[in-house]
Amino acid sequence: MEQYDVKLLLALVKSVSGRVDFFKVLVQTKPELAAFSNAIRGDDDAMVWLFKHDYAWLAILSNACDGDGQAIDWVRRGLTPVNLRFALACRHDVDSLKWLYQRKLGVLLMLVREVEKFLKYQEKEYTWPYVMHFGGHYRAMKDLEEWKNQQDNDTEERQPQTAERE
Repeated sequence: MEQYDVKLLLALVKSVSGRVDFFKVLVQTKPELAAFSNAIRGDDDAMVWLFKHDYAWLAILSNACDGDGQAIDWVRRGLTPVNLRFALACRHDVDSLKWLYQRKLGVLLMLVREVEKFLKYQEKEYTWPYVMHFGGHYRAMKDLEEWKNQQDNDTEERQPQTAERE
């Protein structure tokens, strides 16, 4: 993240907060940051765009901000300490917050705050019992995979019963 101009990072902060005007500026100037903004907000198409356009590191960073353990490990091995500390700070890691503060990376702290806000909103939305979610966020995809595995197990358990009847 440190290779981007502070003005672009400020636009990213505003874009993550939901400001469409700043998102449009990013689309015109640094589309990878616009896609990263949407990836943070759970947009699967943005994730695919990042991978297809050689910005996989931003897609993985988005997943690390979301708390994905494999993504955090990859960021730890493949990116700079600033990116790792940013991702960990998004998950309330106090040492990482202090680390960013001590290095006067205020714009990243602002971005952390916006990511945290969105993650809290997303958590609340996904736990509301009257809301159905179809695809989207990796947690929903994980739930879908668990459901598929359960369905496969149920089918395997029923097959012997069918064979016995014949």
